[in-house]
Amino acid sequence: MLKLNNLSPEKGARRNKKRVGRGSGSGLGKTAGRGHKGARSRSGYTAKPGFEGGQMPLHRRLPKRGFTNIFKKEYRIISLTSLDTFEAGAVIDRQALLDAGLIKETDELIKVLANGEITKAVTVDLDKISRAAAEKITAAGGTVKE
Repeated sequence: MLKLNNLSPEKGARRNKKRVGRGSGSGLGKTAGRGHKGARSRSGYTAKPGFEGGQMPLHRRLPKRGFTNIFKKEYRIISLTSLDTFEAGAVIDRQALLDAGLIKETDELIKVLANGEITKAVTVDLDKISRAAAEKITAAGGTVKE
């Protein structure tokens, strides 16, 4: 019966470590599998990341295109349908959206878009609100603060 104390790997599943430089009879004596001369044969040799033996490395062969604006502002988009889940008269700000689970703690800026409809009068106090969304909120009896 197979138990933890008599477990062993399948025959041929494990191989002994390659022992290099142990004499000519071992098959890896003399140069120890490193060949003759050159950087790779020397002790202490380490190839730089991306080095391809003198060939132009891939990261230099590929064209560089585009530009990443480090000052770009990323907005978390909230639709009016999501705001309609709040009760009438509620003040919808960053904390209210966090408590409702509509945004994450890491979201820096929030924008309301006019996707869907809103039927309740709510006060919206967020970073950005589209013109169409603001019109729909005020038409429902709510107020908008930016």
